[in-house]
Amino acid sequence: MGGGWYMAISLERSERYDKEYVEISKERAGKKRSRFNLSPKHTRVLGEALIKFADENNLDNLGGDEKE
Repeated sequence: MGGGWYMAISLERSERYDKEYVEISKERAGKKRSRFNLSPKHTRVLGEALIKFADENNLDNLGGDEKE
C-alpha cells in the first residue's frame, strides 16, 4: 500500500444486529476504501499471523526505533 495509503483497524458496532466486529480498511486522506469485516472471535488468529509474518520477514523495527 504505497502512495499515502494506510491500513486502519478499528472495533465497530453494528446498529442493525447489535454486535461488535473488527473493521480492516485501506485509508487515504480520511476516506476508507476496501473494507473487510472480521468477527472478534477471529481477531487473535489474525494478530498471531501478523506477528509471525513480521518475525519471518525481519520487520521488528518497522516503527523507526532502530538501535544500533
